[in-house]
Amino acid sequence: MRLVFAGTPDFAATALTALLGTSHTIVGVYTQPDRPSGRGRKLIPSPVKQVALDAGVPVFQPQSLKSPEAQQELADLKPDVMVVAAYGLILPKAVLDIPAQGCLNIHASLLPRWRGAAPIHRAIAAGDRDTGITIMHMDEGLDTGAMLLKSSTPIRATDTGGSLHDRLADMGGEAIVEALAQLEQGTLRGEAQNETEACYAHKLTKDEGHINWNQEAQTIERLVRAFNPWPGTYSDLGEQRIRIHQAEALASRQDAAPGTILYRERDGIDVACGTGTLRITRLQLPGARAQSVNDLINGGKQLLLPGQELN
Repeated sequence: MRLVFAGTPDFAATALTALLGTSHTIVGVYTQPDRPSGRGRKLIPSPVKQVALDAGVPVFQPQSLKSPEAQQELADLKPDVMVVAAYGLILPKAVLDIPAQGCLNIHASLLPRWRGAAPIHRAIAAGDRDTGITIMHMDEGLDTGAMLLKSSTPIRATDTGGSLHDRLADMGGEAIVEALAQLEQGTLRGEAQNETEACYAHKLTKDEGHINWNQEAQTIERLVRAFNPWPGTYSDLGEQRIRIHQAEALASRQDAAPGTILYRERDGIDVACGTGTLRITRLQLPGARAQSVNDLINGGKQLLLPGQELN
């Protein structure tokens, strides 16, 4: 089949790489315009663009797909299917209607749960037991189209936003290859989503990473895992911002105000929560690299001592 691929970040690049290993012909790749990055604000191509260029596939980077010119450019490619994964631009109905067999989206959740921009992080933070990939036939709604194929995976107690992202990216590549094979065979069937089970995964913000110590320790632990590596979680000790990279929830708790440091030894720093205790095992001080609590103590830092309060 003649495919057009649309995507931007690493998650999408993994799927594009999988498709490049099939017999399908990728006639064009759409990705967002290059963005300035780093101190020099140099324009950096997206991961998808880099994969496409390495494979010799034509790359298109319109600011929008709403203009007649952009839509005609896509129509001229005569795609059978458009595969979309974390593209970041809205596809108007005129675009959805261009591919002969429609637009298929690779979504990182088990729809209808966690529609929207941040399904991986929201699933961990909510304490979901499993998640997965849904290949969906796109319509004009936000992740509301018919479900064509699903692949699930348990969310492990050690999963972070980063580790689950990478696992789902691999699964997404495998799932879209299988879905296209079924489409060619005429066996791919759609299932309507149950609107009563739908929930929305709002885009992440850095402010959400500010820990509320009045919450349960397990809730905070899940947030730390979900927001690792981005946007990260943090708490303030006076005027110093402490970034928390790893932590575990403990059942025990002393009678202390939430945010109070109870214990500091080489195995971690215990902080009182609304319910239970959070043991911080890896953190980052202002202007320093992330380090274990053991390394913090070895460095002689007299910070995060019992009786001090985080907020």
